[in-house]
Amino acid sequence: MSALDGETKRKLREMNAGELLEAIDLQDEILSISLTFEERVRLVVDDAYSSFMHSKVDGLIRRAGLRYPNADLRRIDLLDERGLNRQVLTQLGTCSFVTRQQNVVFQGFTGSGKSYLGCAIAKRACEQRIRAHYVRMPDLEEAWVAAQDTPGGAGKFLRKYAAFTLLVIDEWLLDKTTESMRTMLLELMERRYGETSTVFCTQYQQKDWHQRLGASVHADAIMDRIIHNTTWVDTGTYNMREQTALATA
Repeated sequence: MSALDGETKRKLREMNAGELLEAIDLQDEILSISLTFEERVRLVVDDAYSSFMHSKVDGLIRRAGLRYPNADLRRIDLLDERGLNRQVLTQLGTCSFVTRQQNVVFQGFTGSGKSYLGCAIAKRACEQRIRAHYVRMPDLEEAWVAAQDTPGGAGKFLRKYAAFTLLVIDEWLLDKTTESMRTMLLELMERRYGETSTVFCTQYQQKDWHQRLGASVHADAIMDRIIHNTTWVDTGTYNMREQTALATA
């Protein structure tokens, strides 16, 4: 394409068409001289769209707040030693569970890679342009306590965390829950049930959840909104932190 004048470039930038402008500037005049106008436009649009989507995915990953932003399901080590099911992980990587509004639980010992797996799933979701968010349960509780001190803060908090298409809650039930926290969790799980997907990373088996949720009616109700539509993944006892430390020693 012929070089664009300054005024045309200004208009493209004003319309937030920076990717398109960049693609036009980068198109090689010599290599594309034999192409028709329509073919050159298609190539420019394809390049601009690719840049736009790459930027959008990067933004989703950044805003997801991942503990491990470089987590990658394709680079999970020692699958057999850890007892991880490759087919299950591959299926989760398609994020089809999100379209079905299902949940995932990664349960295993400290250091078994639960957080990494949760982040890897969230990153895959972002790459598929799904709005995901990662939060540690202690941080979630801290944010909930702070929200209650602000007029309308509790409602805003619930709307925020209910809105994420995929929410990863790490260190799930690490500490026993307060009554206020149980009330919040029930309302949050109710809002997310059948609408979105949640990934739980926890040391505790399902049989221990009820007690850690206060062994109350709230515990029954919270679990009822989680456990029936969930893929459970046992991450085992293999300590990946220890393995990594030994490998670098």
